[in-house]
Amino acid sequence: MSNEKTTTHTEEFEQQRVPQSHLKSWKSFLGMYAGEHAAGTEFVIGPLFLTTGVSAFDLIVGLLLGNLMAVLSWRFLTAEIAVKNRLTLYYQLEKICGKKLVVFYNLANGVLFCFLAGAMITVSATAVGIPFDMEMPKLTDTMPGSPTYVLIVLIVGAVIAVIAARGYDSVAKAANWMSPFIVLAFLACGIVALGQLGVSSFSDFWNIWGTGTEPFPGQIKYTFWHVMLWSWFCNAAMHIGMSDLSVFRYAKSPNAGWTTAAGMYVGHYIAWIAAALLYAVYLKSPEAQAFLSNGTAPSVAPGPLAYNAIGFFGIIAVIIAGWTTANPTIYRAGLAFQAIIPKASTFWVTILAGAIATIAGLFPAFAMKLLDFVAVYGFILAPVGAIIVFEHFFAERLGIAKNYAEKAGVSFNMAVLLAWGISFGLFYTISVTQGVFLSFLTLPAWLTCGALFLLLSKHFQRS
Repeated sequence: MSNEKTTTHTEEFEQQRVPQSHLKSWKSFLGMYAGEHAAGTEFVIGPLFLTTGVSAFDLIVGLLLGNLMAVLSWRFLTAEIAVKNRLTLYYQLEKICGKKLVVFYNLANGVLFCFLAGAMITVSATAVGIPFDMEMPKLTDTMPGSPTYVLIVLIVGAVIAVIAARGYDSVAKAANWMSPFIVLAFLACGIVALGQLGVSSFSDFWNIWGTGTEPFPGQIKYTFWHVMLWSWFCNAAMHIGMSDLSVFRYAKSPNAGWTTAAGMYVGHYIAWIAAALLYAVYLKSPEAQAFLSNGTAPSVAPGPLAYNAIGFFGIIAVIIAGWTTANPTIYRAGLAFQAIIPKASTFWVTILAGAIATIAGLFPAFAMKLLDFVAVYGFILAPVGAIIVFEHFFAERLGIAKNYAEKAGVSFNMAVLLAWGISFGLFYTISVTQGVFLSFLTLPAWLTCGALFLLLSKHFQRS
């Protein structure tokens, strides 16, 4: 047992550069990103866009541009820095922030990743529960609905945690095996839904959204800017937040960053629109109309939506889609926890992350309020990535020491804490007091945090 732990810990290179012998080709990343982003959450996000009353132009063009910005962020920021340094996000931050300060970030990052993975476990559970006549979570549900739901979530979560705990190779292989099947399922769902909606021309397709509608009860109205900025920053923690340094450190070249386009345009474009079509079919049903006539939002349960379109093939697709997204998310959470307790086995801290994700999956609110949760999640974590980006590109020009905490032997870099605290506090206050959509403020908060970090580092390092 001890030998297995040592091997698992060493091969993940948590606190050292990834050696040349372990670098991976672009194909490894292509499968992982296609699988991760054409996945379980897509079955929720697509329908949720319909609940916001978005128009055809705002959805289709907004997603096109927002996803392009996300791909460019991964290629020219995340992958560029990852290949240069070949370190995990957590070890890179430790060099800049100091061990004591980075513990708080790692804890927050790991927990938020677990909550996100929990939403994906919920998604898979809605498919597993169909043969057992499980009561599906409603859009407004926060607590578990039935003992059957609890049991299914626990089983699904356990399987996902074990796969993630086996390390990066296991995660990448699982994604490569399953991603073609998932993509095919989304295409099949979209085609079947178009037939069920009676779409025979592009104008029919466009008119599914038309000029938009009033949002459902409890939702806000989305415009072009809501869609474009939300789709750019829904993965803000991973690209401009630098979380995917932990993934792209294995890349042979920064050009591996382009493989994220497979996830963005197959997953965050085709899959979101296909899932929205499934929901459009459901909204015409007597059950959905009954919800709307009572002034309540119809359910958004991915399993039944896919089953209605393509039968048991849809059930299998939703289950696997949840797995391929939750796997790398739990893997990232495990790395965050392992950075806090570096002597612990990566395997067991990833199992811990999987357990937390499974508990989160018991509460449907994480999935049903996914648009809001993802916006908050990106807003909290993205500005910390600005510290790495601004140091990488601007520190030497300004005469600021890179990896200051490591060089100066400090465990708490006050410049980092103040930069993040001021930027977060300022823009979150604006969002709450002025009612500004949080994704509108993610980029200003990111830029402010990076600029403040440079100014404060200059001041503290001089003194």
